[in-house]
Amino acid sequence: MAKILADHAGSQFSVTELAKMLGHSGGAVGNACDTLMSRGEAERVGSNPRMYRATSYTAAAAQAAPANSPAPNSTVPRPSPTAQPAEAVPPPVGRPQPITRPNGQHYHPRALAHLPDVEALRRLREAGVAVLLYGPPGTGKTSLIEAAFPDLITVAGDGDTIVGDLIGEYTQDSSGGYEFIYGPLVTAMQEGRALLLDDATLISPKVLAALYPAMDGRRQIQVKAHKGETITAADGFYVIAGHNPGVHGAVLTEALASRFSVQIQVGSDYDLAASLKINRTAVRIARHLATSQQAGEVGWAPQLRELIAFQKIADVLGTEAAFANLVGIAPVEDRDVVAEIVTKALGRPVTALALGRQL
Repeated sequence: MAKILADHAGSQFSVTELAKMLGHSGGAVGNACDTLMSRGEAERVGSNPRMYRATSYTAAAAQAAPANSPAPNSTVPRPSPTAQPAEAVPPPVGRPQPITRPNGQHYHPRALAHLPDVEALRRLREAGVAVLLYGPPGTGKTSLIEAAFPDLITVAGDGDTIVGDLIGEYTQDSSGGYEFIYGPLVTAMQEGRALLLDDATLISPKVLAALYPAMDGRRQIQVKAHKGETITAADGFYVIAGHNPGVHGAVLTEALASRFSVQIQVGSDYDLAASLKINRTAVRIARHLATSQQAGEVGWAPQLRELIAFQKIADVLGTEAAFANLVGIAPVEDRDVVAEIVTKALGRPVTALALGRQL
């Protein structure tokens, strides 16, 4: 299928046309088209009927196909008259592979706008478009950003973060004098690096205001504490932020939101949890709770971080202890509901992990 699209770049084909050419059912062809599209190896340009055309990723997908793949029928339907040239994109790099983060753990790319999320963030950086990732803790926001930007500098935001934590401040040296030490914002600007404001919405708006001139057209800040020095951002400087809406004290102000043209919701990838061989029942419970959370029936659901921890606990203490701990880590206001769902899934009562009688 990729070969047909690549051989007729700029033309668009319906699922029915492709099915006739390949001699396969429309359902199978439609699923294959959507798979290509999710990888960025095809583009959907219509919905009624569904129409597909090649991107510059498609040729590589065709070349990667097994050598014994059946050749398509020689009769090619006439392309639709509304066909437009395929949009130019950078050369493909093939199917995304897990990316090693600085801590040695692997990040598995997910789909974002028909691209691997890591590639999408890198393109946004090249275009100078600031991004805000938002979602519950443990869903992989920081992991994605670390995978996308190896040159990353991170600021862990909280209510105690001050301007000096961003720009820098005077520090006493070994001789008893004072030396001005640049902060992460200045370092990122001078070296043209990416800067992550983790939990940016926990930082006081007055502190964040020191950052804004670096993000707008000026791309400059003035370090008043250090002789009024002006710092100009080098090429490559980029700001990206993380926001946890459910965390107490997190406030996404209009001033902050307006600086981030792209805002991306990040949820847990439960399919990845299953592929990592995490206990299937635990993953099913997590999905159930996530659905209930979206419906407003419960305020908490286990994210990928909690599921990975679940499996580690199960490997050490057994699955019974892991499920009991899953109940115990739920917020107090949600614990009874979580216990009820876990109990129903396992068919036996489960309460929070606790010490028993003396041995």
